[in-house]
Amino acid sequence: MIRSPRSPRALAAGLLAAGLLATTTGCGADVESTAKDGEPTRVTVSNCGEKVTYTRPERAVAYDVSGAEKMFSLGLADRMRGYVMNKLGDPAIAGSPWRGDYGEVDRLGNERITREIVIDAKADWVLAGWNSGFGEDRGITPALLKKVDIASYVHTETCWDYGGEKLDVTPLEALYTDLDNLGRIFGVERRADRLVSGLKHRVAALKKTWPTKGDPAKVFVYDSGTDQPFTAGRHAAPNDIIRAAGGRNVLDGLDKGWTSVGWEPVVKAKPEVIVVVDYADQPAKDKIKYLKSLPALRSVPAVKNGRFFVMSYGDAVSGPRNVKGAEDLGRYLRSVGR
Repeated sequence: MIRSPRSPRALAAGLLAAGLLATTTGCGADVESTAKDGEPTRVTVSNCGEKVTYTRPERAVAYDVSGAEKMFSLGLADRMRGYVMNKLGDPAIAGSPWRGDYGEVDRLGNERITREIVIDAKADWVLAGWNSGFGEDRGITPALLKKVDIASYVHTETCWDYGGEKLDVTPLEALYTDLDNLGRIFGVERRADRLVSGLKHRVAALKKTWPTKGDPAKVFVYDSGTDQPFTAGRHAAPNDIIRAAGGRNVLDGLDKGWTSVGWEPVVKAKPEVIVVVDYADQPAKDKIKYLKSLPALRSVPAVKNGRFFVMSYGDAVSGPRNVKGAEDLGRYLRSVGR
């Protein structure tokens, strides 16, 4: 569904975005042309280390919670042709502050995004991550979309694994960069500035609650997996969520995003808290039950002491809810003396 550009819903979303917190680094943008009303219609920003020039999108498509909520938080629902999201993300929608926007914007697919979905929707711009939406094996890449005159933007969090010159930024800085760039691309710079400033302010306030003595709490992220746990390396959002909360991801040395590892390094790391990611087909309570049943984990402090923190999928993937995830985790860590 395509909606009128200045609907009351969009204005309300803009006010909500201003009240939430954001993030952003000044990455600079070059205005290339200007409309009659004085607003720029073409702008150049840096995406994954490459300068890309965009004409202001009118029929954007976003993939997954990350893409949809970066758009919604900036009040851009009315600029969207739709979003694509696996049904695993449905509980994250139910708990989202932008639940209303999800209801008003067309859901174009319930699994992975494809080039066919985008073309059929007559999209002019697509937002997704590399290997979490875009991918050579999936037949949808920025280069392939360009051939059919569809622009695209790659989540900065995934740039470490994209292109020739890998871009290495922390996940929260990547989030700030995306919000800043989207603000410029869609002409809502002030809204983006307010959102980012708010998010940074909340992170700074959270740091003031950290314990003044001792090492940070050791935290392990469990998404899924039996023989090998699927977890977060240093390029995935939970790495910075944990750091902002005052802890340390025990696998922050992994030069990966979301990835699988063996149980041995987890046991060796002796995490004090396990963050369990909650989504549709694998409820957190079932995952916790499984973790408690593993003989190898019985000596791990988090399991011995029953210290499991449940995090919504919507808080755990790159997006404006990352700061809420950090605040909630920080409160939990303080509650157990960490």
